[in-house]
Amino acid sequence: MPVPIIDLFAGPGGLGEGFASLKNCKGQPFFKVGLSIEKNAVAHRTLMLRAVFRRLRGTMDVKYYYSYIRGEIDEATFRKVPAVANAFEYAGREARCLELGKSDATGIDREIQAALNGQNIWVLIGGPPCQAYSLAGRSRRARDKDFHKDEKHFLYREYLRIIRVHKPTIFVMENVKGLLSSKHSGKSMFERIIADMSSPADRLEYEIRSFAKKGNSDSLEPVDYLIHSEHYGIPQSRHRVILLGIRKGLGAPLHQLLAPAPKLVTVEQAIGDLPRIRSGLSRGDSLEAWREAVRAAPGYVKGWRMENETAMIDSIQTFAIAATSATTGGGFIQKNYRKPKKPIELQQWLHDRNLGGVCQHEARAHMASDLARYIFSATFAHLFGYSPKLDVFPPNLLPDHFNLRFVSETEGIPFNDRFRVQCRKNPATTVVAHIAKDGHYYIHYDPSQCRSLTVREAARLQTFPDNYFFAGNRTEQYTQIGNAVPPLLAHKLARIVRNLLNEMDRKNRRQASDSMQKRPAENALRKIFEQVQAPELVETG
Repeated sequence: MPVPIIDLFAGPGGLGEGFASLKNCKGQPFFKVGLSIEKNAVAHRTLMLRAVFRRLRGTMDVKYYYSYIRGEIDEATFRKVPAVANAFEYAGREARCLELGKSDATGIDREIQAALNGQNIWVLIGGPPCQAYSLAGRSRRARDKDFHKDEKHFLYREYLRIIRVHKPTIFVMENVKGLLSSKHSGKSMFERIIADMSSPADRLEYEIRSFAKKGNSDSLEPVDYLIHSEHYGIPQSRHRVILLGIRKGLGAPLHQLLAPAPKLVTVEQAIGDLPRIRSGLSRGDSLEAWREAVRAAPGYVKGWRMENETAMIDSIQTFAIAATSATTGGGFIQKNYRKPKKPIELQQWLHDRNLGGVCQHEARAHMASDLARYIFSATFAHLFGYSPKLDVFPPNLLPDHFNLRFVSETEGIPFNDRFRVQCRKNPATTVVAHIAKDGHYYIHYDPSQCRSLTVREAARLQTFPDNYFFAGNRTEQYTQIGNAVPPLLAHKLARIVRNLLNEMDRKNRRQASDSMQKRPAENALRKIFEQVQAPELVETG
């Protein structure tokens, strides 16, 4: 029977997907998502659809799921299929649109109990909202006098309440790097959370371990809980705090640690095989208008006054001429993938031949001036191997922004990396929810495509499989992806938890077996003792 998972603050389901995808030695799911809770209605729809897919996978009826995400049938037709209707009914019990801390706690407890169905061995996962801890969030609200009152500082207590009431065997909690330095009323939030998680209630204690270093909260430093995702086969420099909590008294042995990947996985390895597309123009888009805007880009570089000005102009012109993609992409693009001779782990994880193409691969529209900035930035990265910052931009390409027109020599240019290329031969920078606002931090490395990343490209950098479909409009899809835990990383965490649970089970079985073997010997000794003692009792009597 699969080990139940309860997923809190689930988002679109990155953590849950990683755990649910893990198999046992018989090829059956080792974990099962019993309940996932998410307050955002659109992310909840994504969770529902993924639960439907898991229910249909391995059956003939999964073909209707593929037809739906390819856009061949609408949602109403999809839901009318009897097997799909049954799957949605099941998904409605698994994925719940609730807000922890505001929704009825008693009702949530009942749903958790129903999902666990009497199983004593289970795992709690999730990541409480991180805006109050993130470095960017704290920077934006540096002058906010009410920042310390933000309820998001203490949403981890809802996670803690579930631990206190339901006593999971193991919990996995994820949060941003900024948690390590976050303070509330002058006190470290990380130390407070570790203390609370270690002893959530009387006679209930947890050992807080790291996935990256041996030890527990008594011996580990805060930084030891930080996971650098790019070191473990994730094509993204995403640094997150992840806690492994193990209930004391269960005799848990030492656990395995995350195994570093032999090489860094690059942006090109993650998205390089996707169909080439062009961006759109935010005003008056047409293929000719777009090409005209791209070909005008070299003119913006004139007057750069750098020794590489001529080479840069020539390179931009070359890429502008090569900008021949006619389509901006779409909801589904047919494509037959050729399996690489030696596919890396990530490629095996992402690809799904049954899909027959790629979903949600549609470029944004940009202003003509931003197209010039994008092709300059991508060409610069192509020539020099890193993304340029504003302080090396040609004057004609600098945004007409107040912060740039009044730059202090001591403070420098604010947001100096406002236009950031995701370089071909490196892991991406962190994909965050800000990607929903604009694409400036996520410029494609190919200058001839002259665009920001699509939803599918962002999803791939976050290691969502190609058959993972995101509900909502494009902005909502980007937001979900930026807030998620990379499923492939979650899969690797799940593998460690699985091995730990298996080792605990083997240890308990050995102890039970040893106990059974000792009983006959104990009975024999007892009889000998009784025979020896009996005469003495008679004599003294």
